[in-house]
Amino acid sequence: MRRIGLCCAATLLIAGSVNERSLASGGASPPASGLDPAYIEPGVRAQDDLYQHWNGKWLASFEIPADKASYDSFTLINDKIQEQLRGIVEGLDHASPTSGSEARKIADLYASFLDEARLEQIGVQPLRERFAKIDALAGKDDLPALIASLNETNVGAPYDIGIDPDQKDSTRYAVTLGQSGLGLPDRDYYLKDDAKLKAIRDQYLEHIEKLFAMAGETNAHESAAQILKFETAMAAIQWTRVENRDPEKTYNKVALGDLAQIMPGYAWDRYLAAGGIAGKVDYVIISQPSYFAGLAKLMAETPLPVLKTYFKWHVLTASAPYLSKDFVAARFAFSGTVLSGIPQNQPRWRRGLRLVNTAMGEALGHLYVDHYFPPEYKARMQTLVAGLLEAYRQDIKTLEWMSPTTKVGAEAKLAKLVTKIGYPSKWRDYGSLEIVRDDLLGNVLRADEFEYRRNIDKLGRPIDRTEWDMSPQTVNAYYNPVMNEIVFPAAILQPPFFNAAADDAVNYGGIVAVIGHEVSHGFDDQGSQYDADGNLHDWFTKEDHERFAAKTKALVAQYDAYEPVPGFHVNGDLTLGENIADNSGLTLAYKAYQQSLGGKPAPVIGGYTGDQRFFLGWVQAWRGKVREAEEIQLIKTDPHSPDVVRGSAPLENQPAFFGTFHVKPGDKMYVPPGKRVIIW
Repeated sequence: MRRIGLCCAATLLIAGSVNERSLASGGASPPASGLDPAYIEPGVRAQDDLYQHWNGKWLASFEIPADKASYDSFTLINDKIQEQLRGIVEGLDHASPTSGSEARKIADLYASFLDEARLEQIGVQPLRERFAKIDALAGKDDLPALIASLNETNVGAPYDIGIDPDQKDSTRYAVTLGQSGLGLPDRDYYLKDDAKLKAIRDQYLEHIEKLFAMAGETNAHESAAQILKFETAMAAIQWTRVENRDPEKTYNKVALGDLAQIMPGYAWDRYLAAGGIAGKVDYVIISQPSYFAGLAKLMAETPLPVLKTYFKWHVLTASAPYLSKDFVAARFAFSGTVLSGIPQNQPRWRRGLRLVNTAMGEALGHLYVDHYFPPEYKARMQTLVAGLLEAYRQDIKTLEWMSPTTKVGAEAKLAKLVTKIGYPSKWRDYGSLEIVRDDLLGNVLRADEFEYRRNIDKLGRPIDRTEWDMSPQTVNAYYNPVMNEIVFPAAILQPPFFNAAADDAVNYGGIVAVIGHEVSHGFDDQGSQYDADGNLHDWFTKEDHERFAAKTKALVAQYDAYEPVPGFHVNGDLTLGENIADNSGLTLAYKAYQQSLGGKPAPVIGGYTGDQRFFLGWVQAWRGKVREAEEIQLIKTDPHSPDVVRGSAPLENQPAFFGTFHVKPGDKMYVPPGKRVIIW
């Protein structure tokens, strides 16, 4: 199921009121404007590059910390909250929570991760039983049950499973099966004839061989070659990320009895039984039918010993972060340093918090909300959302490219949009999750199994419209098209997105633009294919589709031109939905800001007009740097454009920007009116 969010980085956590003044270090309270002019680069004119003008000195001087792939506003806030979360979690032991309580489980899970002495003592012992089960497979008909168990424990396999509302009947849950199972970030890493990607393939081979040898497996060199060959063959038949953006093409409803036609010779009944699916549904959604057909042929041609080696590899690499120090270091050397350019791993306590957040996110979130989310933040957010939605309503009425017929559907969708702010109305129950203080890998597996069962148990039940897909302590937001909802976790209500002490102009350029970003996903190239009730069905007229496509084609071309790393361009098709959202969110936030003024002029603060503070708030929020290896990975996999592009490109499509900063022909940021991509 597609979740459309503001940021696709790993879970980012924040708390408390923090100051955006310096991404390098702390500073005094922010000025009343909410702007931080400390990093202005006077050698770059605002009219030539507002992003570099405002952030230039920071971009030139700031060094990304050794344990990070990138650093931006999200990271700044994340660093601050980690210490606060550490205080919460480590304080639980001192409070001696009741045995079996969620607090006790959080404390024990965290303690099991920090107990390195025990991990050194037991070595690879936790893997032996899982390896033995793979070795014991008698034939290929045993593979479906194995894949079901790997899906259940979040281990890479040739396909994975999702449980979400049916995209064409949003009143019921459905099972979706989709391609998976690559050890490298994207099919391009296997298939592209690029020097950087070829070098990564070579290092991947070495990495597989090293970990297998450390685990005591024989023929590690031969095994590595077999795995790379098999994964390359899978990559060749997988759909591209752009192809997977099409919700119609990836919706293929198949009756259980017809699965054999999709994947001949495959024991689907074994998979459905082992995965707990049998008897609960009579159909599944196959996301990439041609891939599954190709996979059947590939698995039939591949010797069983090679398949066993492949599955053992994915068990090993998924388990490595929870084994002894040598496995942790070896895995990080590849996944962290080679793939993302990160010189050193994060401190163990940070990684322990990440595990707690992954395994028991809402339980930790409940504690976070109690400590750090005052009710007035939620009330303020509700006011800002209401203002933004009113700007959308007004804008729909005047859109020149949208016909009256389509406007009816758009207004209906906006009217039914659900807004969730802060935290869930019903907290998740972790009562059946077993956590053992001295069993780290067992805890990880049981947490994965708990989450798998929680989702499988939805089948046949009414849609739970109270459920959240992000924990309250996540700095992010998302739009879910099947639920027609926008969700804003508590943690995002912080500077630089929202500053309660600042004039509203910067807040409109920050958090209100974020609200607009998420709302616009309901009307972008994908979200517009879902109606007001969250069902995948076309409500645009043919002519409106054509006019919308012409605008988005121009946007694709604009973003295709950006080249953050030499030889690696932004993929305008892959990032289209997020680029539409950035541009639309900024446009509607500006309109909402103007409406909020009630016809009165905004004050000049710190020498900047209200409109200037609005646009500077946007470029300030997207201040960030990223290592080259991580940038390449993101270009290949992330539907969002890089920070430097997000902070700059949308400005060139905002008519108000040109007048606000007196951008004229001859200035580098000038774009003639006829070439500006204006959707809202």
